[in-house]
Amino acid sequence: MITTEFLDCLDRFRLVVHKKVTSKYGGRRSSLFTGSGATIKDYRIYSPGDDFRLIDWKVYARTDNLYIKRYEEERNLVMHAVVDSSASMNYGSPVTKFEYGAMLGVGFAYLALKENEKFQFSTFSDDVAVFQPRRGTGHLASMIDYLNSVKPKGKSRFSDMMLKYRKFLTSRAFIVLVSDFLIDIDEIRQGLLALSSGNHDIKVVQVLDVTEKDLRVEGDVKLKDAESSETLRTYIGPKLVVEYENKLEQHIARIGKLCASVKADYFVATTATPIFDIFYDALRK
Repeated sequence: MITTEFLDCLDRFRLVVHKKVTSKYGGRRSSLFTGSGATIKDYRIYSPGDDFRLIDWKVYARTDNLYIKRYEEERNLVMHAVVDSSASMNYGSPVTKFEYGAMLGVGFAYLALKENEKFQFSTFSDDVAVFQPRRGTGHLASMIDYLNSVKPKGKSRFSDMMLKYRKFLTSRAFIVLVSDFLIDIDEIRQGLLALSSGNHDIKVVQVLDVTEKDLRVEGDVKLKDAESSETLRTYIGPKLVVEYENKLEQHIARIGKLCASVKADYFVATTATPIFDIFYDALRK
């Protein structure tokens, strides 16, 4: 069940994040979700801690001094929450991966709402369901009602769905992408490349159940694939547990490298991770 009690606490959290963002950028920003615009406003001397990518090397070549570009802030940046609703996300107790991911999406939508920004919520598996971008509490309430009616099902066609979703990104966007990413790494690569072509601000959150991150099953077991319904009888011993956990860590490391290559911020959470930890880590960047 996707609840909204935690949203009231985000008001206080929003103020904390806002202070961190404004102190980092040296001036009051109009929104948590706005980024650097295309129009250069002026320059200032580079200070330790500034983003070195903003250094104007042409000015440096003429003056031997480091200056960074200051941009006019973009307005009306749409926040997109894109959450995996495939069958594998219907796993976990007392909170499923889908419920946790949906609450993350709702939380980001609420923060956008408080900044008077538009937000768009979408779910995907073997198809994409899209709420068109709007502002207002009514839009948020409709989104929550919809999410509580969703029954995760189908197989995640991540690459195809991100290619399909790309047509909704008509301008630079703030994208929160949530999935368990328990799919082939090449599928993930193609999907992230499809989203990253527009210089968007992308936050990728991999959500796993605690039992997936820390395997506590031993003995003779029957495993069922949630998306294909295939079953496998096997024996899980200490050696297999170690092998499984090593492969999962390798998979996580590969996803992290892919995200870095497309300049997306990457976070890993379990359904036991305090939800505010994700907001704090995602927005302070």
